[in-house]
Amino acid sequence: MAPLTSRVDLATSPVRDLNAKLHTGSVEACQVLNPGGRHAIAVGLRHPVTVDIHGHAGYYCAGMNDGGSVTVHGSAGTGVAENMMSGTVRVRGDASQSAGATAHGGLLVVEGSASMRCGISMKGVDIVVGGDVGPMSAFMAQAGRMVVCGNAGEALGDSVYEARLYVRGSVASLGADCVEKEMRAEHRAEIAELLAAAGMDHDPAEFRRYGSARTLYHFAAANSAAY
Repeated sequence: MAPLTSRVDLATSPVRDLNAKLHTGSVEACQVLNPGGRHAIAVGLRHPVTVDIHGHAGYYCAGMNDGGSVTVHGSAGTGVAENMMSGTVRVRGDASQSAGATAHGGLLVVEGSASMRCGISMKGVDIVVGGDVGPMSAFMAQAGRMVVCGNAGEALGDSVYEARLYVRGSVASLGADCVEKEMRAEHRAEIAELLAAAGMDHDPAEFRRYGSARTLYHFAAANSAAY
């Protein structure tokens, strides 16, 4: 049986009605036309629905996704896939700041570049960026994996916890408590797995690994002046 497919034109229908339809679980696939940079498109998905957004999306597109598969055939504004729990979000163009912020699970793919604070406070999500990421990316990243196929801006991984960061290009600077770490076979295999999931073709041997030096985990009396 063919999937139940819906078409919604946001030039004539409000985003609220689109989201209400997607939340019912009765639609298996949805084509969203004329998004025009509108905010909060396809937020709060709780079912395995496939959503194709044909154009640019505004703030918090696919936020709180829990099981949906959302593709933006354009670029996305601030907070795409924010607080995602599961599922897949793909941006064919670029993403603005805070992509994947606080996300707990699932896969976020940005085929272009992502702006500052990509992956801020990530809590288990996998993020693959085909281009560059901006300053303060992976700030306070607690868990999950980030693969950057281009360059990273200033203060990468500032105050990072146990997230694993991989960068193919240059890193402008590392943030507090973030250090370069040894690349082992298991890490190259992890990169290969994530690149395959994202549909990208790079040599895992070209990437470098970054993570926590674990010096900020506990209060140290000798460093009290710095707190």
